[in-house]
Amino acid sequence: MSLAISLFQNLAAAGGQPLTPEVEQALGEAGSMQHSLTDTLLDARAVEERTFLEGLARYLGMQWWAEPVETVPQEVRDLLPVRLAVRYRVIPVRKDDAGLWLLTSDPFNLAARQVVRRAVEGRCIWAMAPRTAITAALRQGYGVGAETFEELLEQRKGDSAHDETRQETTYLDEDDAEASVIKFVNQILREALRERATDIHIEPLDSDLRIRYRIDGVLHEVPVPPRIKVLQASVVSRLKIMAHLDIAERRIPQDGRINLELEGHPIDVRVATVPSVTGESISLRLLGQQSFTFSRLGFDDTAITSIKKLLAIPNGIVLLTGPTGCGKSTSLYTFLSYLNVRERRIVTIEDPVEYKLPGVIQIQVKPEIGLTFAGGLRSILRSDPNVVMVGEMRDTETAEIAIRAALTGHLVFSTLHTNDAIGGITRLIDMGIEPFLIGSSVRAFIAQRLVRTLCPQCKAPVEHSDAYLTEIGFPLEHKRRILRAVGCEACRMTGYQGRGAIFEMALVTQRMADSITMRLQGNTLRKLAIEEGMLPLRTDGWSRVVAGSTTIEEVMRVTSAEATVLEQQMQGHDSAAGALEGS
Repeated sequence: MSLAISLFQNLAAAGGQPLTPEVEQALGEAGSMQHSLTDTLLDARAVEERTFLEGLARYLGMQWWAEPVETVPQEVRDLLPVRLAVRYRVIPVRKDDAGLWLLTSDPFNLAARQVVRRAVEGRCIWAMAPRTAITAALRQGYGVGAETFEELLEQRKGDSAHDETRQETTYLDEDDAEASVIKFVNQILREALRERATDIHIEPLDSDLRIRYRIDGVLHEVPVPPRIKVLQASVVSRLKIMAHLDIAERRIPQDGRINLELEGHPIDVRVATVPSVTGESISLRLLGQQSFTFSRLGFDDTAITSIKKLLAIPNGIVLLTGPTGCGKSTSLYTFLSYLNVRERRIVTIEDPVEYKLPGVIQIQVKPEIGLTFAGGLRSILRSDPNVVMVGEMRDTETAEIAIRAALTGHLVFSTLHTNDAIGGITRLIDMGIEPFLIGSSVRAFIAQRLVRTLCPQCKAPVEHSDAYLTEIGFPLEHKRRILRAVGCEACRMTGYQGRGAIFEMALVTQRMADSITMRLQGNTLRKLAIEEGMLPLRTDGWSRVVAGSTTIEEVMRVTSAEATVLEQQMQGHDSAAGALEGS
């Protein structure tokens, strides 16, 4: 401990990291728990990584590696066994006449140096680099679960090299291989959680196995070890066992669920298999425990006030609309959490139940035994509920029962797959619902989209021409507040971290109800909704751009220009600008 403090005093004198109270606390934890000094300091964010490590390199007389490390040639990477590179977070970057250059962020791990020195030929030359850069290079160069993959290959080589003793060692080898496959699958799941992925796709190709994570709504291909194709059957079988699926059935799709705990966090994983001509493809939806709050949805204060006012109504139907993956279910759970008090009985029927809400009765649809949305909703209404949530209005029968529930004093929430709020009216009419019933039972149609949030570490101002901004309907008076996505290590070079919701809410006022009953066309209803106070999705998106939370490109990616053009035709360009006045 005293040596560590002395080290930091010397670093401070050399212009490096000063000895702050946070540093002293982290040093104490590292000493008492016998943890890596540098890892403890970096994990506790007690030091600024580059400043600290660069100062440490100068103090120890080690070279600081400023060159990129993500593009190391394969022949250089192969000079160090994968399991050692990943275990000790060491990466070979160059082989020359002087020896093999190796990068580390922990110069005090002498045991790692000794192990590495014995594993490579020739002289080892050590240099230092940022831990984040080394971690990224390991992930990019070796792929997820690389060290476990190497273990499996070694086991298979061992099996083929000892055919004459295979009979005696089968059970031991199978146990070892199974344990390694389990470890490999867990590493895929753990890496996905670390990257904030919501979905994992394991997809067989002709000569490879592709793994992709969906992060902030966008798919990213994950680097994988070479020759991972040999593990395809083992990985698929392991996941099917975990999800209690039939591992022998490969001809039809299967659905299952996995409940597990990773790094202290309970995770619910929905598993779906799909047979393809190149093998079974598996998709995993990761559902971690989360708190359902309006701020977590990304709603601003104005939106929260409007929605809370809507939720104060005693009865009627509130319909959320939008495509799959736009956050409708999360919004519904947030609404129910807000309404969840002892004085209310809340019952839901869902397919599937994605999150469990304490104090809420949640029912899983089971069509194979006759428990459908319509049948379940009919039973729910006999159980004295105050609030009912139907996962989706899929058919006319469900919609009719929901309307009867709303007209008899219940507050009902559900979803529809339409592009905008007014599209919900058209969809109900297409399902055979009488327009006068829609006008008298539905209180609001809410369309929602998710836009990626700018990374706070790297976002930067950007300029656009007035002609372009006018064309897309962005108010020129706010053009100086537009930001762009840049990309850094903190956001996987995407420029974004997390997502937030934008929405448009069409309240069914008396004028709207009368117009619906008169069977007016969608464009006419949309004009009326805007007159009644609805802000189109794109206008709400512009407010997020002005607030610095997202980009013009993100808003345009998830919205249509039709609403903005319509609004401009009705009220002039000042309408959109006025909606942003308080931003």
